Amino acid sequence: MLRASLSCVDRDPASAVAVAPNGLESLPAVVRLFAGGHPIPNQASLDAGRSALDLMADADADDLVLVLVSGGASALLVLPVEGVSLQDKQTTTDRLLRAGADIHSLNTVRKHLSKIKGGQLAAATRARVIGFAVSDVVDDDVSVIGSGLTAGDPSSFGDALGILERYGGAGAFPPSVVDALRDGIAGRRSESPESGAAALSRSETRIIGGRRDAMAGARAEAERLGYRTCLIDEPVVGQARAAAETYASTLRAMSAGGATPLCVVSSGETTVRVTGNGKGGRNQEFALALVDALSTMGSPIVVVSAGTDGIDGPTDAAGAIVTSETRARAQSRQLNPQAFLDKNDAYHFFETLADLIKTGPTRTNVGDIQIALVAPGTGPVHL
Repeated sequence: MLRASLSCVDRDPASAVAVAPNGLESLPAVVRLFAGGHPIPNQASLDAGRSALDLMADADADDLVLVLVSGGASALLVLPVEGVSLQDKQTTTDRLLRAGADIHSLNTVRKHLSKIKGGQLAAATRARVIGFAVSDVVDDDVSVIGSGLTAGDPSSFGDALGILERYGGAGAFPPSVVDALRDGIAGRRSESPESGAAALSRSETRIIGGRRDAMAGARAEAERLGYRTCLIDEPVVGQARAAAETYASTLRAMSAGGATPLCVVSSGETTVRVTGNGKGGRNQEFALALVDALSTMGSPIVVVSAGTDGIDGPTDAAGAIVTSETRARAQSRQLNPQAFLDKNDAYHFFETLADLIKTGPTRTNVGDIQIALVAPGTGPVHL
């Protein structure tokens, strides 16, 4: 996004900050580069947050600031409020992720522990601000994408504390975090600006891509290859295991009686409640939870579930492939799918079968995508 923006103007910007996990080579010297952490912020994320706030403060009223957001911004760019350390923020993020908090809940907490999220970055400048967002949030809510760096915040300190209570209780989180939220509830800290606030009168946010764009691309390619296609517009959300059950039932109904190969495309973002000590991500767990159901479908079937950013959880895989033959192949190697699921160890299950998807980072993110290919009876399904 940054390279594309720079190519559209005839001179370098007066100032720029770029933060990503990697891939920041060959940018103009004026750009300050930071290798931030994701999904847990690191020191570079903090340094980038300070630099971004400095950039906004230095901009004049006749300047234009572009804020480009594409997946992971909530972790890559951080600046905790006074009294909350980077380690406190890391611990809070990790515990919410492990407890299975969805992105709306996670980012509500993040916004109320930050000096820049919840519209505060845009509110910190006199300049005109335009945010361009590639949405990794299923409902394209600009207040949630990147925790709303340029958009008003409809949530409150009370909402954030309620989320901590729901995902383990206040006692499970750093005392400084709980104290900061309670101070906000008591009025000792300012709420982030709401939509329509005067501080955001010169800021706007535009969504320039999202999950439906990925689905449309997959559908076009499937049709080019001769598949009958079907899109599931309802997002695939919730706990990965439960979502897999619903998904399998939908596939079973859609594939009944078809005379030509079928491609079913869906997208969304599930969560995982981590109770084991294994390795994996939500897409890998979703695929593992499909193993038994696909083995009884009656038609050859292949399902891919992958993160469009090329990253699934704290792994080097984007997701995994599961087929109607996966269960039989696993049994031939003495692999018990349920045992791996119980340990949240989908990565090692699919690694043994050579069914992990490894694309490397794609440098963009529109959430997760699922693609199912169903044969019209017997015979192989060709990817």
